[in-house]
Amino acid sequence: MPDIRIYREGPAGRITLTRPQALNALTWAMCREIAAALARWRDDPELRLVLIDAEGDKAFCAGGDIQEMYDTGTRGDFDYGRRFWADEYRMNAMIAEYPKPVVALMQGYTMGGGVGLGCHAAHRVVCETSQIAMPEVAIGLVPDVGGTHLLARAPGRLGEYLGATAARMGPGDAIHAGFTDLYIRREYWLDLTTRLEATGDLAILDTMAEPPPPGPLAHHQGEIDRMFAGTPAEIIAALDAEGSDFARDTRAALCRASPLAVACGLANIRDQRGENTIRSALAREYRFTWRAAERGDFLEGIRALIIDKDKAPRWQHAGLAEVSEHDVAAMLAGLGENELKL
Repeated sequence: MPDIRIYREGPAGRITLTRPQALNALTWAMCREIAAALARWRDDPELRLVLIDAEGDKAFCAGGDIQEMYDTGTRGDFDYGRRFWADEYRMNAMIAEYPKPVVALMQGYTMGGGVGLGCHAAHRVVCETSQIAMPEVAIGLVPDVGGTHLLARAPGRLGEYLGATAARMGPGDAIHAGFTDLYIRREYWLDLTTRLEATGDLAILDTMAEPPPPGPLAHHQGEIDRMFAGTPAEIIAALDAEGSDFARDTRAALCRASPLAVACGLANIRDQRGENTIRSALAREYRFTWRAAERGDFLEGIRALIIDKDKAPRWQHAGLAEVSEHDVAAMLAGLGENELKL
């Protein structure tokens, strides 16, 4: 298909996203193609690894292609988005649980669906241009694609901070947060790819890696841990009490997001700490996304940020303090026969 190239090269199964003009955003068809390739290669004795990369300099994958979700959702068809998410989440689980090593090379923007594609791999490589983020709350979604599995394992309260503010991480921060593993400068990626295709020797990754440039999040870790330890309302109060420039910027980012999505995302991250499997994360995320277009802020978030671009979303709640425990429980309740099937 024109948006993705899937092939074999020596001992490597190769998956390359080929729509750089769209920042390699994932379509539903691309998710199905990736899952089908992983299924074919799973028991192939001659295949030693899977290498996922993308064309272009701007992005590995900037997220999912949500235009069709918006178009169908505004017509009252919520089934399209639910089926897209279900297939995407099944692909995320396959990557996280794959019996062969998966290597992901993530340049530029790696956000949302791109995190689900690359950051569950066994060997996650970034370079000097990498920008990693879970920006879902800005459009009325919770961090998904298994993102809460990653956020729950980040140091201290960093997961709450990243999920609630949609903050971007450079390569050093992404490694600190546990979203990626290795820093290899982009100029060496062609050589890296060629050698992996020729030998299948994963030791090449460690040989070529070097320390990443430092990011700011480790410096702010103590502040983040203090400010994001409480309930949503307590987080706002702690940000106000802290009074630093970082706290003020963080509060501003938090207040731009959907209050309902932030509250539900925080609940998912904290619940995930007690389970710590990709499957539990995806199942919990799906309960929100299944309801997102019909009952949440998703369609309004897309309208404000993507369609009309007025950046003035009319969220259901005026702020985090207005989101009740009942509101959160209603969005995250079990789905019965509609629960995600992996």
